[in-house]
Amino acid sequence: MITVSNLSLRYGKRTLFEDVNLKFTSGNCYGIIGANGAGKSTFLKILQGDIDPTTGQIAFTKGMRVAVLKQNHFEFDEMPVMETVLRGHKILWGVMEEKDALYAKADFSEDDGLRAGELENTFSELDGWNAESKAAELLSHLGIKEDLHFKLVKELDGNQKVRVLLAQALFGNPDILFLDEPTNDLDVQTIAWLEDFLADYEGIILVVSHDRHFLDAVCTHVVDIDYSKMTIYSGNYTFWYQSSQLVARQKADSNKKAEDRIRELQDFIRRFSANASKSRQATSRKKALDKINLEDIKPSSRRYPGIVFNNYLREAGNEILDVQNLSKTEHGELLFSNVTFNVKKGDKIALLADNSLAQAAMLNVLAGYDKDFKGTFTWGVTINIGSIPNENNSYFEGVDLNLIDWLRQYSPDEKDETFIRGFLGKMLFSGEEVLKKCNVLSGGEKMRCMFSRMMLMRANMLILDEPTNHLDLESITALDNGLNDFRGQVIIASRDHEMIQTIANRIIEITPYGIIDKEMTFDEYINSDRVKEQKAELMAKAPKAAKVKA
Repeated sequence: MITVSNLSLRYGKRTLFEDVNLKFTSGNCYGIIGANGAGKSTFLKILQGDIDPTTGQIAFTKGMRVAVLKQNHFEFDEMPVMETVLRGHKILWGVMEEKDALYAKADFSEDDGLRAGELENTFSELDGWNAESKAAELLSHLGIKEDLHFKLVKELDGNQKVRVLLAQALFGNPDILFLDEPTNDLDVQTIAWLEDFLADYEGIILVVSHDRHFLDAVCTHVVDIDYSKMTIYSGNYTFWYQSSQLVARQKADSNKKAEDRIRELQDFIRRFSANASKSRQATSRKKALDKINLEDIKPSSRRYPGIVFNNYLREAGNEILDVQNLSKTEHGELLFSNVTFNVKKGDKIALLADNSLAQAAMLNVLAGYDKDFKGTFTWGVTINIGSIPNENNSYFEGVDLNLIDWLRQYSPDEKDETFIRGFLGKMLFSGEEVLKKCNVLSGGEKMRCMFSRMMLMRANMLILDEPTNHLDLESITALDNGLNDFRGQVIIASRDHEMIQTIANRIIEITPYGIIDKEMTFDEYINSDRVKEQKAELMAKAPKAAKVKA
């Protein structure tokens, strides 16, 4: 158990947390949620001992082993991958180091022999003889192949380092796990494995993540940071979001009677409990929901952007997009070839690829940013394209404009300041914020500006490359809702499982050797045996076409 008592954290006049009292118990996974700047990662750092609170105490049950997902990707650069993972179990690693030092002594004494015997017993109790094989299994599940296990960490790329550090945190089944954005840089298959791993975990897990599907898959509770307080709610992120929105609507309806509100909430919880029974954590999650006190559910103070795309200039005709034999090579690497497909009216397509560079390249070609390709594509005459590229710095760097003047550039007709302020207001820029220079914006603020620009374009065809990058959960949820409501066409590449599952009615996966094109949901696609067979058939062509000259 972890007990948090009377915790507060203040920076000058600003209060981040005040009078926080919480208990975290074994067998549960707690997703920490809150608006940007609310203090999610800061709270984890307090629990880890990296930051001292202004007041209050943190108490851990004696003897519980804590593991943390490290954020310093260079800390272990000079160490082999296997050693880095084994160091995650500090007690076991300490025993191994002391054993090796003793056995290496030239003047090995009788006392040394007695101490070595004690260490061997401890080593055996900690399952030390299987440590390397279990560490290797973890690494393999996380996509680190065997030929990398004894290389230095500095020889790995950034994505691989993240996976090694995650393996380090998971190694040895610690009693308490602190995970800050554990799904960053992981592919769909690896995230699915991690979800299964954590869903069966018997210890205490505290996790910060912007991945809603991941939070829903692993969390039994959410810890909501709001109003400088922290409240634990039973259920996963979707339950918290939907119940909070329901209570907010009820609060706004002054005519709704108290008994009607209670009945509506009870019906909502009953329906959600039934859905929870189908999840991997069915028992614990359903029990938690059954014990909910209706008075505990409160509306959130969160502000959600207003992302609406339906105000397009004209309805699309039947001819949307025809792609014929597209191929793209970059720096001698074949990213995709023989890409042929036709977009139909109403299609919302998720574009997949094992290589994210291939996804970006395909979308850049279709959006008109890249002219260096082979093959052809033709847009219908009624199509008006709005796009958000993976990298948007070119829209802001070296541009000395405030937000009003920046956005005014992209308004085809209306230039009035009040009109432009309205679009910025939808993206939560208000008051003096709209006079901020666009070249000093954060990553999340830039993305919200790009959505304002896209809405002004009034497009009936949207091309989006990783549109959730830098966004908080509120903006991601608003974008998901906006794309779901959009009646036009979409081609999107995203690592957000929930977004792809809820938006896409068609999946196109591109490879260097062809494509797989299926009209189905994302979950149906990743679980389809036929899709796996088709992908294997395409990959069998790899030796013949792995590289071509630029």
